[in-house]
Amino acid sequence: MKKYILKRSLQSLVTICLVIFVVFMMLRMMPTSGYFTRDDYLNMTEEMRMVYLKSIGVLDPPLTQFKNFVVNLFKGDLGRSITVYPKLSIATILKEKIVYSAAFGLASMIFSMGIGIPLGMLMARKKDKLIDHIGTGYSVLVRSVPSIIYLFLVQVWVSSLFGLPMLFYKNRPESWILPVISLSLSSIAWYAIWLRRYIVDEENKDYIKFAKVKGFSQKYITKHHILRNAIVPIAIGIPSDLLLIISGSLVIENLYSIPGMGGLLVNAIKQMDNNLVQILVLIYATLSVIGVFLGDLLVVLVDPRIRLSESE
Repeated sequence: MKKYILKRSLQSLVTICLVIFVVFMMLRMMPTSGYFTRDDYLNMTEEMRMVYLKSIGVLDPPLTQFKNFVVNLFKGDLGRSITVYPKLSIATILKEKIVYSAAFGLASMIFSMGIGIPLGMLMARKKDKLIDHIGTGYSVLVRSVPSIIYLFLVQVWVSSLFGLPMLFYKNRPESWILPVISLSLSSIAWYAIWLRRYIVDEENKDYIKFAKVKGFSQKYITKHHILRNAIVPIAIGIPSDLLLIISGSLVIENLYSIPGMGGLLVNAIKQMDNNLVQILVLIYATLSVIGVFLGDLLVVLVDPRIRLSESE
């Protein structure tokens, strides 16, 4: 176990470093106009632009630039946004936006797991009954219809039906309800339909039939055998989902005017804000790699029979 953790930690570190290095070098191939605001670029002569680029180190050799970036990173200096939020510290931007995305993401994750997992278990227990058909129909609908359609309907109809705000307001707690529900709709369907599938698959296996022959109750079999095995594929993705909630949702945050992380990377790429892009990629790459690693460890906690070693 210890050897596995050490090995995976080193692999994760190497992966993150490679991702950041590749992205950093690719960004240095972009036009240098991305290091100026639009007004600054138009008001500067070519000589002034070159002097500015030299002062911020963009004209240094790429490896020297990468070294400076890493050194500043370890000092806690994330740099400043160039075009998206001109001259504003990236640390300040992230501090303001991550709070909203993390809060909504965490609330949505708790809500979706609290509804989706029991629904999946109920659908499996009532297989081919009304609740199973309703749950399956809901899952198919949510997964097949473009999200913007049903999200817009939820925003308009539910807000008018229950008198809820259509947009997010910082000082109105009731304005959280619709965004959290909207964020959860797809996840509820995912948890429900996949958990149902895994439970049904386990129920048809020989060891379950043997346990029934031995006289174990259905409740005991479900708790100690079926659910333990069925929850493993679900548990693998939970750490990644939990860590990546800070990335926000482009659709939901724009739909409800939430000042979170959703769309920040897209805007940074569109506006060629290299400083912001490389920091965001660093964050997302790190969280993704750590999430996969923690998913492996969580599986061991969920099912102690699983062992993490070189041969397994």
